[in-house]
Amino acid sequence: QVQLVESGGGLVQAGGSLRLSCAASGRTFSSYRMGWFRQAPGKEREFVARISASGGITIYADSVKGRFTVSRDNAKNTVWLQMNSLKPEDTAVYYCAAQLVAGRNYDYWGQGTQVTVSS
Repeated sequence: QVQLVESGGGLVQAGGSLRLSCAASGRTFSSYRMGWFRQAPGKEREFVARISASGGITIYADSVKGRFTVSRDNAKNTVWLQMNSLKPEDTAVYYCAAQLVAGRNYDYWGQGTQVTVSS
């Protein structure tokens, strides 16, 4: 069992930065690939970024590539999403999720943290 708690969301002006954190409980955190997703009002949830269990491989959605950076520290059971050059279209609830087996559904989800970017 893994419990995920996101933090770091808030209100920021366009062009600003935020750093989201996702703290995980459980001793098996290092076994999971970790993903970040977001859901804007009236829209489907979409993939933002993913990091491999070891942290060596990262994948990004085209919409955030070059602006967002995902990282993790397995000793701290934490994954981060550094978001720079934020745009109003980045406004959404951001979720972190843990995936044990590639290609399968994510196993655990956090409760989400709101990010609002004003123009």
